[in-house]
Amino acid sequence: MKYSDGLKPVTRRKFLKISLTAGAGIMAGCSVRNRFDIIISGGQLIDGSGKPGRKLDLGIRRGRITALGDLQNASADHILDARERVVSPGFIDIHTHTDTELLVNPRAESKIRQGITTEVSGNCGYSPFPLTEEDSRELAERLQEEYGLPAQWTDISGFLAAIEKKGTALNYVTFTGHGNLRAAVVGKNDVAPTAEQLRRMKMLLQESMESGSFGLSTGLEYAPGSYAETDELIALCETVAQQNGLYSTHMRNEDDRVEEAIEEALQISRKSGVNLQISHLKACNQNNWHKVDHMLEMIHTAAEQGLPVAADRYPYNAWSTGLSSFLPLWARQGETEEVLERLRNPGDLPKIREYTEGRGRKIGGWERVVIANCSLEEHYSYEGKSIAECSEITSQEPFAFIRDLLIAERARVSVIGFAMNEDNLKKVLASPLVSIGSDGSAVSPYGPLGEGKPHPRFYGTFPRVLGKYCREEKVFDLPTAIHKITRLPARKLGLQERGELIDGYHADVVIFDPKTVIDKATFTNPHQYPGGIEYVIVNGKIVIDRAQHTDALPGQVIRHA
Repeated sequence: MKYSDGLKPVTRRKFLKISLTAGAGIMAGCSVRNRFDIIISGGQLIDGSGKPGRKLDLGIRRGRITALGDLQNASADHILDARERVVSPGFIDIHTHTDTELLVNPRAESKIRQGITTEVSGNCGYSPFPLTEEDSRELAERLQEEYGLPAQWTDISGFLAAIEKKGTALNYVTFTGHGNLRAAVVGKNDVAPTAEQLRRMKMLLQESMESGSFGLSTGLEYAPGSYAETDELIALCETVAQQNGLYSTHMRNEDDRVEEAIEEALQISRKSGVNLQISHLKACNQNNWHKVDHMLEMIHTAAEQGLPVAADRYPYNAWSTGLSSFLPLWARQGETEEVLERLRNPGDLPKIREYTEGRGRKIGGWERVVIANCSLEEHYSYEGKSIAECSEITSQEPFAFIRDLLIAERARVSVIGFAMNEDNLKKVLASPLVSIGSDGSAVSPYGPLGEGKPHPRFYGTFPRVLGKYCREEKVFDLPTAIHKITRLPARKLGLQERGELIDGYHADVVIFDPKTVIDKATFTNPHQYPGGIEYVIVNGKIVIDRAQHTDALPGQVIRHA
């Protein structure tokens, strides 16, 4: 037999004892056989329900949890000693942006090492499908140029097939991005769809869901999704509701008009009947911080009235997005070259400048906006520096620096903005309707995914919730924290037999040290794995073994039923 004793020595008796009484016994009220693939012994099981933990052994066979109870007389290929550790369901990241990263590095390092066993992507209105033939070619050329990946598809079936062929360390779920859906049918300009185009969008959405998508996501602050009126979104969400899917929305505004944006989201749910998830709930910029109490009241009241509404949040007070979001919406429409041409056009610049500089004032100055990632080597030195610092280095005013950088990088620059309030963050995290979503992608400290200075949430979201906000700040107790990252998102998504430690469920399991679990990634040095996550099991296979990746790729593409 192959043994993995893990954290502390395991007794010889525990390894060698072969049978239960008469070859079978009663544990947790069920008859079980005496042989397992994995036994996790002596741990404090917190099952995801929100109830206090219990000291129980857990047995895994053929990718499923098959026993909960006293397994000291059973045998297994691997026996993991979890004494003084917590045994939890695998964490579910309900809001991510991982897609082609899994084709570049299927080990999903920054995610699996957090304890994330299920990644939920296609958010904020973007998914790598559906694509026009032209967009598909452009994506294929970029993947080949940047990563040497010979991959091309136009629809969800082709994309998910590529993930399955490559293999992945974690389970994968995706939404259909409204921005891609709209671009594929209507185009990328600020126009309303015709009746025929709307019918076509609904048909494509239905086909996407029938092929595995869990629903629709919107990025209503981003072009081209921002050009949609509320009625268009209601019509599309009627299709999602008919398919028992979920509507995940990056709302139309998250600062000055955030309350109106929440009301729009609630209205879409009321009129379409769709299950609603509000993404990364927050109030940006100091003049809006006082709105959080009312925002939570709006959502809680709607839920009490029977509306299927919930939200998610990452445990940081800085957002991250594209630098092009500092351009007015009218300037962002169309293809990339059209956007860049407006930045080159002297006639358009005064209006663009007015908007961009206004955004800079609202966040509190350009020292609060930091360059996270550039694609050109000549601009790598800007990464980790604020726009104010870059402006000084280049002897340019901030707007001129932003304009020139966007043109040179063809608008592919990501930034981090420090715009939120810590007390508000704790209020949002504490809400029973709020689960945890990283809003990040699966990256790694090495290879092509190790470039730039991404938001530390890519590496630290879930350990930060468990360490800082649960253990240190005591925003909630540990069973509640685990509920927020396991059963709560599983139920919202409608994931079958995941998110809890229950006999017969898929064996997605995390073993961590509740005394030491913590994030280590920082804004200046983000490519750091967290501490305290010692074992991660996906579909019954050990992926993280004593904090080291085993190279196993047992993840599954989970398709919407």
